[in-house]
Amino acid sequence: MYKLCFYVPESHLEMVKQALFDAGAGRIGNYDCCAWQTPGQGQFRPLAGSEPFIGRRGEVEIVAEFKVEMVCAADKVSAAVAALRRSHPYEEPAYDVWSLATPD
Repeated sequence: MYKLCFYVPESHLEMVKQALFDAGAGRIGNYDCCAWQTPGQGQFRPLAGSEPFIGRRGEVEIVAEFKVEMVCAADKVSAAVAALRRSHPYEEPAYDVWSLATPD
């Protein structure tokens, strides 16, 4: 089992979550569409060669975003990450994937 975490602007929150759910992420036992989300602020500066969804090249941008966490079975991780990258508005979405330990 893995945990997938990502940051997304509120405008695309539900769309990106749904893409991940459709790819098989967010399933725990007999439940699906499971996620944890918290609001916060993201910060970045688009560099030369970037095509930012929000902001302008060379200027620091602070954006209201959500951090979303959900579990994902090992056989669904690749599809979930692909769905995240396809559905996310940023050309370089920030995300991480963690392997979860299982108790003995």
